[in-house]
Amino acid sequence: MDRARHLKCADEALIRAENLAGEAEDAARSSHFRDKAEPFAAASAAWAEVARSHAALAAVLPETEPTDA
Repeated sequence: MDRARHLKCADEALIRAENLAGEAEDAARSSHFRDKAEPFAAASAAWAEVARSHAALAAVLPETEPTDA
């Protein structure tokens, strides 16, 4: 996997983490779904770790050379 792909994966994982954090916040504010807040928050944290991992890998890889397509 090259640097560009790791950056793309990091971005996708970050979006999932953000969405799940929003779900956790909404659930925490709801009297009917408060029990769902913790699982959403845990899933958000896991996706944030995936994003950090991909970003760290991308940071140590050389710049991706553009290809003529």
